[in-house]
Amino acid sequence: MFEGACPARAFATAALLCCALGAAVGCNDKALEASASPDGGRRLGAAVTPEQAAKVLAKVGERTITLGDFVAAIEHMDQFDRLRYQSPERRRELLAEMINLQLLADEAEAKGYDKDPQTQQEIRGILRDAMLAEAHKGAPTPNEISEADARAYYDQNRSIFRDPERRRISVIVLLDEAAATAALDAARHAAGAAQWGEIVRAKSVDPAAKANVPVDLAGDVGLVSPPEDTQAEPNAKVPPEVRAAVFQIAKIGDVYDKLVKASDHKFYIVRMTQKTEAHERTFAEAERSIRVKLVQAKTREKEEALLAQLKSDFPVQIDDAVMSTVRLELVEAGALPLGPVDAGAPPAPPSPTQPHP
Repeated sequence: MFEGACPARAFATAALLCCALGAAVGCNDKALEASASPDGGRRLGAAVTPEQAAKVLAKVGERTITLGDFVAAIEHMDQFDRLRYQSPERRRELLAEMINLQLLADEAEAKGYDKDPQTQQEIRGILRDAMLAEAHKGAPTPNEISEADARAYYDQNRSIFRDPERRRISVIVLLDEAAATAALDAARHAAGAAQWGEIVRAKSVDPAAKANVPVDLAGDVGLVSPPEDTQAEPNAKVPPEVRAAVFQIAKIGDVYDKLVKASDHKFYIVRMTQKTEAHERTFAEAERSIRVKLVQAKTREKEEALLAQLKSDFPVQIDDAVMSTVRLELVEAGALPLGPVDAGAPPAPPSPTQPHP
């Protein structure tokens, strides 16, 4: 796992590594001086040569852990984690962790755990991430996106920078219309958020109403945009009928004057607790998010180009007939199995031996 040559870039951490086993490479304290890295970060120490990187720090059975392996382990940490290993004692702890990892990995391999399908899938995931990281090289950072490109994106997509009005809702949920009507009368006469919250906790059948939150937040189900806003991500906690009702309320703190019977066959008492006015973001307000979005788009382009090339080199064929036989079972107690991928295929009876994906 730790065998083999490390990339040359991994040899560039000074005293941090030389002193991991100080006697092993003969470094002195001067090597601990920090030097600036090309990316503006801070690295502890001077460059480690290929000869130093090849030196063996530890033997684990027939395996070896070299200074280069140790360098690579630290080099892959972020700058904050790296700071934890400034002292020789902490660096020895890291080496001990690497030894334990090697021992456990070797034993797992000896027992055949590496052949387990789930393990193989996780290994493929690691290899996938490595390939994508390589593909991402050369992608710009947000600061490298030109202002002209960012402004062009803004001008071409003005509609997505128009934030609609949003309203925050609190609800009382009931199953019985008569009980809901009585609760509505009490709710309309509630004096402020705290009294409303007490009614929520006393009357609502929604389990979330009993959540351990301040009483004035009881019944809160979050923000929604107007029903005509099709771009916003729907709030799963808010039925469409409740969403429409809150935009009929005149002012913050008011309760909708009617019961709302929703498509889930429950009765809702609706209160507006907050309102954010519609707003069109200026280019200055949106510029940073645009730069990030453009970087993400360029990164995706690199991924798609890599995958297109691989699919050209290794043609992909999918057997839809086999795929249509796949059936999934929900793990919740008493849940019915989902239908086949091909809706036209007959459903399969539950099987206790059917593997879960």
